[in-house]
Amino acid sequence: MFRDLHGRVRHTFHTRRLSRISLVLAASGAGIAAPLLTAGSASAAPAPAAAHAQAPSAATQQVKSEQQSEASQEYTVAGGDTLYRIATSHDVEGGWKAVYDANRQTIGDDPNLIRPGQELSLSASADAKQDESGGEETQGAGQTAAQPSGEVHTTQSDNLDGWINEALGVMKQHGIPGTYEGIHRNIMRESGGNPDIANNWDINAQNGTPSIGLLQVIQPTFDAYHVEGTANDLRDPVANIVAACNYAADQYGSIDNVNGPY
Repeated sequence: MFRDLHGRVRHTFHTRRLSRISLVLAASGAGIAAPLLTAGSASAAPAPAAAHAQAPSAATQQVKSEQQSEASQEYTVAGGDTLYRIATSHDVEGGWKAVYDANRQTIGDDPNLIRPGQELSLSASADAKQDESGGEETQGAGQTAAQPSGEVHTTQSDNLDGWINEALGVMKQHGIPGTYEGIHRNIMRESGGNPDIANNWDINAQNGTPSIGLLQVIQPTFDAYHVEGTANDLRDPVANIVAACNYAADQYGSIDNVNGPY
């Protein structure tokens, strides 16, 4: 508002105000809505797209999980491994026999002979696949390796050489590693070849569980590692050897790796 030369009051409108009013009136709802857009709302608008972006991520996670699961069912043989140790350390249902049956084509006819670098499947499904591909030959091999249920091996020999060889036969059936030399060496150190010898002076004897037999096994160890199909008698030469070798396989990889008190 100002007075002109004659002293009359004049009213004026600011140009900027007219321009703003004109813009608002000229534009419809779009013009009115425009000032309502803020940084928060602008960034919130793409939220649905972000939600869609998470879906592939979840699918990817599932694929990775499945791949990891499959990878956990594969094992690469390392030096010193045995089928017994692999099956035990990975909690394979069915034990070493299941691992052998699932990988018979890779391992061959001797479950005691596995080589570093071999890729073994720990999945039971591989067993079915190899049985299908192996046909009657695979089935026959399984029959020769399996011990008849309920049959107990009766020790036939009456000398150390015979006992060791009988034990090796049982050990082969059960996939327990060990050689004649390794067994014989340890027997000579532990008992001198006497199946009835007992250690009545060491800490085990003091605890009421003396070491007994060819490989000087205590009763709790024999009970834990006794192999089905052998006599349930700590003093039985073959049962003593097999249980001791079973224990050595679990603790040292093989009786062949034992070179002192164990």
